[in-house]
Amino acid sequence: MAKTICNGSVRRFEVIDQIKSAIEKVCPGVVSCADILAIAARDGIVSLGGPNWEVKLGRKDSRIASIRKANKDIPKPSSSLSTLVFKFASKGLSAKDMVALSGAHTIGMARCVNFRSHIYNNSNIDGSFANLRKSVCPKKSGSGDTNLAPLDLQTPASFNNDYFKNLMSNKGLLHSRSVRASSVRSLLWNGID
Repeated sequence: MAKTICNGSVRRFEVIDQIKSAIEKVCPGVVSCADILAIAARDGIVSLGGPNWEVKLGRKDSRIASIRKANKDIPKPSSSLSTLVFKFASKGLSAKDMVALSGAHTIGMARCVNFRSHIYNNSNIDGSFANLRKSVCPKKSGSGDTNLAPLDLQTPASFNNDYFKNLMSNKGLLHSRSVRASSVRSLLWNGID
């Protein structure tokens, strides 16, 4: 499986490769990496206290992989709200879909290089939260770039709605997540259709 560039956050595909190799020994050519990834994502969410659902199987793996195409439309952590809405709409997804999918950020970590500008330069961030994150992310570019901070301040290893609570109180770690807070507020207060 090819490595992805995107924002450097998608890692550990070698685990999917190992699962695929083991399955191929038992039933070759039947189960796709795409199905394995979908099942692994579901199982990971369930193991962190999230919901369970039936994974529909039958996905096909691409025969032609293109890192350039795969990374072409992934929003950058610094994306504006209009860019986020456009990128999701270009894939047939609504603002509601965008907000729902962003809830996956209740688990995971971000590298300092991806949130440095937000904690030092933006005003739409809680001051005490920014100061807490500054303790692991020096202002000087090139210093501490790979230092990590959780995307969800309260429960980084649990699948729940604390990520959205953080956004509502201006404690979103990434700029794009903070601008998404305005979408969250609007959708929550005006109803999600």
